[in-house]
Amino acid sequence: MRSEKQLYQIRIEGHVNFDWSAAFDEVTIQHTDDGQTVLSGALPDQTALHGVLMRIRDLGLTLVEVKRIDHSVESQ
Repeated sequence: MRSEKQLYQIRIEGHVNFDWSAAFDEVTIQHTDDGQTVLSGALPDQTALHGVLMRIRDLGLTLVEVKRIDHSVESQ
């Protein structure tokens, strides 16, 4: 049985400092022109997603949106 990673986009209010990328090593960080940060990447399961969300909370960041993309990636 192969598990499939799910692709997620997580929006945060403000521009997260790229120095914090180590806290979000499983996702990529992009700044938008409207002043938000988008974290995106394939996460192996809901536990990994909740781990990212807890780091956002622990850093005192404002969560704007969590979106699962209708596309999965097979784990290798």
